[in-house]
Amino acid sequence: MASSKEYLDFILEQLSELDSVSWRQMMGEYILYYQGKVIGGIYDDRFLVKPVNAAKEIMPEADMEQPYEGAKEMLLVDNVENREFLKKLVEAMAEELPASKKRK
Repeated sequence: MASSKEYLDFILEQLSELDSVSWRQMMGEYILYYQGKVIGGIYDDRFLVKPVNAAKEIMPEADMEQPYEGAKEMLLVDNVENREFLKKLVEAMAEELPASKKRK
């Protein structure tokens, strides 16, 4: 099942207090970037983030879910209504994430 543009728009609105949030559509889903770094994405209308230490510390009870069959598990963000929480989460994650590789 592909994610809806409406859910992407909702998550982007929730992240609107952050500068440099961008996205890219890929096979019916959406990859999310913060300051050019991949933080996670929207998969089957679920907001999943990379399981970096900062995210695990902020969401110790978060479920690990596969974005799609055969993929590495990611953390499910279920507190998407709380903008301050999302801002704190993304900013903390950004410090740990490597910069995205430039495509040729």
